[in-house]
Amino acid sequence: MQLYVVSLTGTIKRKLAVLALSLALVGLIFGTYRFLGQDFIAVVTGDSKLRPIYSVDIGEKKLAISFDACWGAEHTEGILATLKKYNVKTTFFLVNIWIKDYPELVKKIVQAGHEIGLHSTTHPDFAKLTESQMKRELTDNYEAIESISGFKPILFRPPFGSYNNTMIEVAEQMGIHCIQWDVDSLDWKDLSAGEIQKRIMDRVKPGSIVLMHNNGKHTLEALPNLLEALQGQGYQIVPISELIYLENYYVDHQGVQKKVNLPKVPPTDK
Repeated sequence: MQLYVVSLTGTIKRKLAVLALSLALVGLIFGTYRFLGQDFIAVVTGDSKLRPIYSVDIGEKKLAISFDACWGAEHTEGILATLKKYNVKTTFFLVNIWIKDYPELVKKIVQAGHEIGLHSTTHPDFAKLTESQMKRELTDNYEAIESISGFKPILFRPPFGSYNNTMIEVAEQMGIHCIQWDVDSLDWKDLSAGEIQKRIMDRVKPGSIVLMHNNGKHTLEALPNLLEALQGQGYQIVPISELIYLENYYVDHQGVQKKVNLPKVPPTDK
């Protein structure tokens, strides 16, 4: 995987300066503003804490369902078959210890049109790692996924949902978006299928990111009714990379990703 360093052009600097000034004038600098574009990464902070994306401020009735795969694969084939039946694409976050045990399933996930996100190499608490350890965890995870499936991940979900500023900065330097969730199915607690569905349906909203697990005891059982209920309410279910903004955005103090339209500044660079 290639790491890259990004510099700001004069035009981009002026755009960001105008934007920051505009936000300050109306008293809106209260959270963390991060802009990821093809040629720049900039950070403007109103507080010092960076945040992953928990949900998205979006005008459409659209959400994402995601599956973390850390242990077992008993229900994965069934999940893939159910998703195909309802014409739904999702995001699977994979750990290397799972990838090593189930390489054929990694291929099937990608072949079925789903996306794969990083979930680390050894499933550690990233808040307790050094910067170099974080880079190794992400790089080895990326290489394992790419070598087996050819898929190039652009998303990362930290194990246990644990993060700090360094983790987010390291991921962004690698061109990776950090993803959390705003709806936890708690399927790993062996809730019944009905309880899983009710918990999710009571909490989802446009822009939600739902956390599930590929090997929850009742996850597969809950999935058909859940998908029918969401689609019946008019929700479009998409992979996370199709839900989030990939550039020109900020993440507020609650972890909500919001789109920012940069002011147009006439180019003067030669």
